[in-house]
Amino acid sequence: MNTKPCLTHEDVVTILTAARAEAQKNNWAVSIAVVDDGGHLLGHYRLDGAPAMSARMASAKARTSALGKRETKVYEDMINNGRNAFLSAPDLDGLLEGGVPILVGGQLAGAVGVSGVKSVEDAQVAKAGIAAVVPQA
Repeated sequence: MNTKPCLTHEDVVTILTAARAEAQKNNWAVSIAVVDDGGHLLGHYRLDGAPAMSARMASAKARTSALGKRETKVYEDMINNGRNAFLSAPDLDGLLEGGVPILVGGQLAGAVGVSGVKSVEDAQVAKAGIAAVVPQA
């Protein structure tokens, strides 16, 4: 039987806190979602001033990243490069940059999704959160 890493409640709080600190350092009003390896929501922040839509988008980006075991930027790039049929992929609705998988030793432990600012900035916030629990990420 294989074993794999999984996020603890403490990990989720650490990720959310570090991601929030990165967003606040830059004065970015965002929503931040953390999911497990199956895309199930474990924790969520919607910072003051973040658009209501960002709460759903952050969760969708996190879920899509977890299910695909890759950054959502990969999907955005595929679509922008003409692979529009990918828009019909089942259960994937966060196809914009800002979803980042949490990989530990190459194994998926979960993902973080961020929404509310430019997509590259969303990804920056997500990666800051992940780096708090997986320093080499």
